[in-house]
Amino acid sequence: MAHHAPARRNLLKTALAGAAATGLAAPQLARAQATVTWRMQALWDGGTTPQKFEEKFVARVAELTGGRFRINLFSAGQIVPAAQAFDAVRGGAFELMKTFDGYEAGKIPAFAFTSTIPFGFAEGDEYEAWFYEKGGLEMARQAYAPAGLHYIAPTVYGQEPLHSKVPIRKMADLAGKKGRFVGLASTVMGAFGVAVAPLPTGEVYSALDKGVIDMADRGDLTANFEAGLAEVAKYVILPGFHQPTTATAYVANRAAHDKLPAEFKAALVLAAREVSSALRQHILVSDATVLAKYQAKGCEIIRFTAADVAAARPKAMGAWRTATKGDALATKILDSQVAFMKELGLLG
Repeated sequence: MAHHAPARRNLLKTALAGAAATGLAAPQLARAQATVTWRMQALWDGGTTPQKFEEKFVARVAELTGGRFRINLFSAGQIVPAAQAFDAVRGGAFELMKTFDGYEAGKIPAFAFTSTIPFGFAEGDEYEAWFYEKGGLEMARQAYAPAGLHYIAPTVYGQEPLHSKVPIRKMADLAGKKGRFVGLASTVMGAFGVAVAPLPTGEVYSALDKGVIDMADRGDLTANFEAGLAEVAKYVILPGFHQPTTATAYVANRAAHDKLPAEFKAALVLAAREVSSALRQHILVSDATVLAKYQAKGCEIIRFTAADVAAARPKAMGAWRTATKGDALATKILDSQVAFMKELGLLG
């Protein structure tokens, strides 16, 4: 069979010449595929369901880039305290954070509307559609740009319940209570007579336990059960009128993001969008069974009537306007959301 060898050698030579011509010779390939390593701090504690989805996010980014873009994931507060993450990423201490825009809404009014709209969108899909179909993503990026940060994409899911130490059976019962709320919910709940304390997520359990607050918004039903809220607040109030939909956000240091190859930037957006629907569907499934677990721990589930919630909406809408603080971008975002809510038939 020796007479086949020259043919094989020629074939190999031709293949190598072709590779060299297309600039894919081995040494160049190695240089082009340099790895990038980022650090990311999330909003969640290790081992919790939302943190497991951040693990999926970083794994997916690695997978989409052939292992060339690695993100080392840290849980809440592991690199810096949660409240300092914004400035830390901005200053380049690490490249990426998962955040809830509402935390910074006091300084940047637009963020009140890219995190949650109390009494607003009824479903996570509606809110996510605003980001992807109605220009919300571009507006969120515009809001972050002056801070030297790049908004990658949201993770959008449904309602967050209220957990209370005292029975709250209707809107009127909110007045005079102390509650933990952040972002736009702070403004709206303040309008209903609540004394608002904007505590970090990690402090909600102890604040309820010690009676520093009467009630709290924290996370979705399942995440809150995992955090032990059934032990410190015996009333679970639904629907989550104060936070009917929720958007957390992947936000990067802009200079670090600018340096990424286009393929890596695309991987971040793609992985973020996948995680958004995956988490939302996971919550949909787990919420269906978790209420029984609260009841087994001795909690009472209280449901506000649709009429009570609807009657309170005009007051909430007034608070939306207040929260723009006259800022041009915040006003543009709110106007665009209100127009979309009208198209969806959510507002008259």
